[in-house]
Amino acid sequence: MEIKTIIKPIIETDCDTILTFLAERNAGFGGATDALDKALNGAVQELIDAGDFAGKNGQIAVIYPRGVISAKRIVLVGLGKPEQFSPVVLRRAVATGIVHARKIKAKRVATVLVRGGGDKAISLRDSAQAVAEGAVMGLYTYRGQKSDTTPQDEIDALEILVFAESDLSEAQNGVARGKAYGDGAVMARNLVNMPPNICTPAYLAERAVEMANSKKLRVEILEEGQMRALKMGALLGVAQGSANLPRFIILEHNHDKAGSVPTVVLVGKGVTFDTGGYSIKTAEGMIGMKADMGGGGAVISAMGIIADLDLPLHVVGIVPAVENMISEKAYRPQDVLTASNGKTIEIISTDAEGRLILADALVYAKRYKPAAVVDIATLTGSCVIALGKAAAGLFAIDNEVSAILSQAGDFTDERVWRLPLYPEYDKAIESDTADMKNSGGAKNGVGTSAAFLKQFVDYPVWAHVDMAGTMLDAEGNPTIPTKGATGYGARLLAYFVELWAQKSS
Repeated sequence: MEIKTIIKPIIETDCDTILTFLAERNAGFGGATDALDKALNGAVQELIDAGDFAGKNGQIAVIYPRGVISAKRIVLVGLGKPEQFSPVVLRRAVATGIVHARKIKAKRVATVLVRGGGDKAISLRDSAQAVAEGAVMGLYTYRGQKSDTTPQDEIDALEILVFAESDLSEAQNGVARGKAYGDGAVMARNLVNMPPNICTPAYLAERAVEMANSKKLRVEILEEGQMRALKMGALLGVAQGSANLPRFIILEHNHDKAGSVPTVVLVGKGVTFDTGGYSIKTAEGMIGMKADMGGGGAVISAMGIIADLDLPLHVVGIVPAVENMISEKAYRPQDVLTASNGKTIEIISTDAEGRLILADALVYAKRYKPAAVVDIATLTGSCVIALGKAAAGLFAIDNEVSAILSQAGDFTDERVWRLPLYPEYDKAIESDTADMKNSGGAKNGVGTSAAFLKQFVDYPVWAHVDMAGTMLDAEGNPTIPTKGATGYGARLLAYFVELWAQKSS
């Protein structure tokens, strides 16, 4: 879908469909909706007076102008209460409206920028970003490996109309940002939705190289021998049971500025399929485990957004990519592995594998002298029990990084909720035969997983995001598919880096 910004009154558009918005209690309307109501001799007001439309959040009505204006139809979407207006509300409303426009076979859609009012007013740029981002994310579909090649109904173009030449540059900037963020979410969804016989560690590395080359990022892929030379025993212990060899993906934005600008490192878990190893999952529990590389997909996709926005930091994305399989070579409960910082780990559960590969990645991150490190992973079922699908769990050793991640989560609608790092969790992973255990048991699941990762952090600013509950099957968010990958994390991480850059300037 092409998205372009044009100076034109809404009633003069030659698009077949107009997408416009109205909040609750918005008497007199204002802006585009008011212009359309007047051109249509009060058709919008008639809907309201009849009780057919009240502007409630996500409510939809369709008006047919019947030749009064060029557009064949007007899709009116409710914004909810004016005092609750925000970029998130607008993003969701755009997604709701454009999906409905596709359903009724629209091909060219025209819309306008809504800014709200009073203390809820947003900038023209933020409005344009929300419109473009909501449209790209809302229209996402994944057909995967279906043999049916029948063309699907799709919208060809979205035209965002502005009133004046002076608005054009700011609106275009917002659209470019919205497309970057939206495309990042799409890439993350596509990677996670890919079947595991295709999306192996090698495939994930190939896609990272392809993206890096297209966006001029520096990329390096470490193979098994190089990981062995770096003594990444925790990562290699997980990988050793699979015929598909591991990859260690490193992406860099502004590599040439390393040392002259602050460095942020993003680390993502890349388990392309997780059987649980010898601590095997149930048959039902294995469904969905192709998404266990969701954190890695988020980091790769976030790096693409960061490159598109050309953020003024040195940013490194690290993705350890493995399969956790069962074979005569696979690691076992009670094995002891040695990570690349020399710490030893007693294996209690081979299904607690994500923290093992992240351990070596977090050690590797130290070489960049980072100002901040954030890792993201589908790490524990315990986090799903704690927070459900509403938010990812957040652990941090620094209050500022926690606050910025929370702000990023609120803006992107990829929320996080901070959980504690109590010393009792360290106690729970003490081992009789090694420096630590890789599991503190089911009752300590989410806290001990973060406490484990902290043992491999040797820098002052670190945060861990457990996205296990937010990786699949969204509920009630029109910007995200209700089935399959949500793309969670790509936009969260990119906006976090953007906020960190603002803080550092």
